[in-house]
Amino acid sequence: MIITPFVSLTCPLDHQPLQRDGAAWRCPSGHTFDVSRDGYTHLLPVQNKRSRDPGDSKEMVAARRRFLGAGCYQPIAAAVSRAVLCDAISGADLSCLDAGCGEGYYLGELAAAESDVGSLALLGLDISKWAVLSAAKQDKRVCWVVGSNANLPVESHTLDRVLCMFGFPVYAEFLRVLKPGGLLIQVDSGADHLRELREIIYPTLKPERADETPVPQGFSRVSTETVRFALVLNGAEQIADLLAMTPHLYRATAEGRARAAALTNLVVTVDVRLTTLRVDDIAD
Repeated sequence: MIITPFVSLTCPLDHQPLQRDGAAWRCPSGHTFDVSRDGYTHLLPVQNKRSRDPGDSKEMVAARRRFLGAGCYQPIAAAVSRAVLCDAISGADLSCLDAGCGEGYYLGELAAAESDVGSLALLGLDISKWAVLSAAKQDKRVCWVVGSNANLPVESHTLDRVLCMFGFPVYAEFLRVLKPGGLLIQVDSGADHLRELREIIYPTLKPERADETPVPQGFSRVSTETVRFALVLNGAEQIADLLAMTPHLYRATAEGRARAAALTNLVVTVDVRLTTLRVDDIAD
């Protein structure tokens, strides 16, 4: 399987197609977006930012890279790769966007998966410049972009697959950029995900959510799979990294964070729901 960069980008200012010209992307109107020396492109206009430095911080990204790089979530990555590649025709050319790619772990695992697919064009997008910078430093084969799921800088109906990993799905945009019959692979936390850690940092736990979310308009459900396993965390640093890469770091009280910081080992339940949705029809 050959890994190729995704090329069907659009200008975030006027939505016209971008063309790669050396170390820059240009649109017919003359807007130019440089490819950084680290290999990523910033396609998030300042007027579309809700803060000066949106998304995950540099520290959160570093924690996630250490944690995921140790293989802690490898069973999740394997299940995602299978969902992306399972019904692909032998020798086919596929394109895949990770919408909220973080530091690029899941696209890296996908690129390393065994498949008889002919080629796989990969685009990783995240609103955090620190995440995209980290991803771009690791793999130059992927097209890495700073951007927003709310306004994907991607041509309509050009993608075969979209990943949304523990992220913020914008179904209207996913529907727009996917081809007819394209797949959205979405991973969300299950009711027991990291329960043991949450029981330590919170006084009480919130009520459990419904097992399945409603199918968004324009999609049909293909399958729902649960990935569940026990994860042994050895050492305070690994526990701290897990907490730092989740929203629980900011939601917990100072007392809850202190209790977590005092731990030297912990066994947590990993419980995630992998949902595959297929595009029914083209929606303009």
